[in-house]
Amino acid sequence: MGPTIRPAAVADVAAMHRLRNKVRENRLSNPRRITEASYLPYIAAGSAWVAEAEAGLVGFAAVDGPSKQVWALFVDPDAEGGGVGRALHHHMLRWAREQGIGRLSLTTGDGTRAAEFYRRAGWKLTGLTADGDLHFEMRIPG
Repeated sequence: MGPTIRPAAVADVAAMHRLRNKVRENRLSNPRRITEASYLPYIAAGSAWVAEAEAGLVGFAAVDGPSKQVWALFVDPDAEGGGVGRALHHHMLRWAREQGIGRLSLTTGDGTRAAEFYRRAGWKLTGLTADGDLHFEMRIPG
């Protein structure tokens, strides 16, 4: 059975932040850039979700609705390959469609498993950021 996806709550922030700092790719060059407070606007907006399994919190995703950008989609390295990312991705796209969002964008590091995940999921590479990250977009059918 796959993970359970539910809305993120303030009580999840510490675990989400630990997971964010545990990932092997797309690590923060400056860990102080994102703090536990950084998660709160997405939780308040109802645009952040966590994935839970028997092991506890195994992933999370968040979308910045006004800018139509994926802020985060991270999976615990110990849970990779178990469908957590796909489940969060599906939930995130369904939410965007329900909100009437016609297009989402995101950035991720070049040469990462995340970049391949998004390509396989149908995201289109649209360019590079000033920092050299890949910029992807996805049309959300209505």
